[in-house]
Amino acid sequence: MVYAWEDLTLTAYIEWVSNWTLSVEETVSHYMNKAKNDTYNGWIHMHDDYVSKHLASFSDRLLHAAPIGIKDNILTKWYTSTCWSKILKWYVAPYSATCFEKLETAWWLMLGKVNMDEFAMWASTEYSAYWNTLNPLDPTRVPGWSSGWSASVVAADQCLAALGTETWGSVRQPAALCGLVGVKPSYGRISRYGVQAMAASINQVWTMTKTVDDAVLLFDAISGYDTKDAKSVQRNDAKQRYEQLKRPDLTWIKCAVPNQFMDDHLDPEIKATCEQAIAGLKQLWAEVDYIDLPILQYVVPTYYIIVPAEVSTDMARFDGLRFGMQDDTNAKDHIYDYYESIRKQWFGDEVKRRIIVGSYVLSAGHYDAYYHKALHVVKKIKKEFSQVYKDYDAIIWPTTPSVAWKLWEKWDDPLQMYLEDIYTCAANLTGVPAMSVPIGTIEKEWHALPVWLQIMTDLRDEATMFGIGKQLENHIWFVRPKPIMK
Repeated sequence: MVYAWEDLTLTAYIEWVSNWTLSVEETVSHYMNKAKNDTYNGWIHMHDDYVSKHLASFSDRLLHAAPIGIKDNILTKWYTSTCWSKILKWYVAPYSATCFEKLETAWWLMLGKVNMDEFAMWASTEYSAYWNTLNPLDPTRVPGWSSGWSASVVAADQCLAALGTETWGSVRQPAALCGLVGVKPSYGRISRYGVQAMAASINQVWTMTKTVDDAVLLFDAISGYDTKDAKSVQRNDAKQRYEQLKRPDLTWIKCAVPNQFMDDHLDPEIKATCEQAIAGLKQLWAEVDYIDLPILQYVVPTYYIIVPAEVSTDMARFDGLRFGMQDDTNAKDHIYDYYESIRKQWFGDEVKRRIIVGSYVLSAGHYDAYYHKALHVVKKIKKEFSQVYKDYDAIIWPTTPSVAWKLWEKWDDPLQMYLEDIYTCAANLTGVPAMSVPIGTIEKEWHALPVWLQIMTDLRDEATMFGIGKQLENHIWFVRPKPIMK
């Protein structure tokens, strides 16, 4: 057999195993060994017992036990699911998330759980309760937001894909910084049941892969209606339509590029690379127009009112009584003293910060001035985007304003960290699908760092998004930089 493991894709893995070119057992063993010897701090739990139990039964099925990583806020029955917070240390889930059950039904194989920022809060992988992770393309830099660990393990080729969650861009941004394809589907397309959400009205399950074809394969496996999720929507024919849209040109597409996101916020080298990719779309006969979208200036402030508000509500369940870390209630004079002690001891700084901000905007004296007004702005943002989609098939802009920054460079400046969300959270507030696709590299300190373009389409139109992404992938021939050993 030929063991072509280097930078193996999901699509190639399935094809080569089906043709008896690859051995499932030896391929899974290869990735397990790489994950266990991880030098980028991406994994937190390796589940050898799960692999041993399911490898034989999964390997002969359609997807041949393709090895995958799972973010630690997705519940997996009888395995720890801690959101990598000290308050949930050793928590074992009594049931599995629907998206994970769908993976098992499709015979994917979980190698282990991937680290994350505590409760998916923050933007740099520097806020886990235990350790931060590194960008495999330059270990002196961060790999991205709360799902940066998932991006790291895929970019380091320690698994073929990863599954996790996104609230404000924490799949597209780390995918961008690590040279991967990150997909946020339409809100409700993938069930949220069994997923610890940071903000339930915005949070979604996402996919992290090496190619657009792989993203379609993973999306098709886990999407669909779920009676346990009140916001779940019926499955559509995205994969079939995507196959029909894989044409040699883009004469069928019309794209809009907002001027507001191609201005001075953007690194000049990133801007030049993005404009080159947009010119490539025009060469494929796509119609591309630059438009004004003034409502974008309100996206970030609106997001940072709504999300902390929901965080303060969602975190209320962690009270040291029902589950998670506990203490002696008799040692406190009042139940509120007990709550304070538990949360002060076991919550991290960023979680505390968002709870305080959220409680403030939801308080009786500020609810109308902040939270209620923010909800009205969200409606306005959705209306403005709907108007754009009446004239255009897709909106295209960069994924983030800068390449991966140095570790601890922005750690003590929350405002600068929050501004990294500026290009991504519009898709989360509006609920539309969005995807980040690598389009090139620029040199920073003798390292090739990825540059990316983001594609947003109308609600539940993932097929068009995948189709444009595939054409970009084919036209640009992006070569992912090799991981650098720490």
